[in-house]
Amino acid sequence: MSTQPDVSSTGRSATRWPATGAEQAFFLLRTVFTIAPIAFGLDKFTQVLVDWEMYLAPWINDLVPGSAHDAMMIVGVVEIVAGLLVAVRPRIGAYVVAAWLAGIIVNLLTLGDFYDVALRDFGLLVGALALGRLASDRAKR
Repeated sequence: MSTQPDVSSTGRSATRWPATGAEQAFFLLRTVFTIAPIAFGLDKFTQVLVDWEMYLAPWINDLVPGSAHDAMMIVGVVEIVAGLLVAVRPRIGAYVVAAWLAGIIVNLLTLGDFYDVALRDFGLLVGALALGRLASDRAKR
């Protein structure tokens, strides 16, 4: 992220908010797509927010070894790794998150009860794709 160094009245170097709208959008999207997957991934282990197993379509549960709980542990690890990847390699991580969200959307649509959540996740998928485009443009500079 290109920021402009500034010197405060105390003489210390300070960092300004990114100068352009594209830099600000990149910063916001990168922050959200780092924190959210890590937070939701960690919650797969604690289930403080929700009982995640209710979101797992039976046909997917039949594909993965073990129980729905075991599947959610795997999901949690994948989400944590995806969030970390966005933090260190947003150009790649953004597309990993977008693909993961596409899988979640398919799961939710086939489950048949959570169309509202699937639509929300579609919006997140578009945001992840936007982050990927912004990250690609930054890499070209």
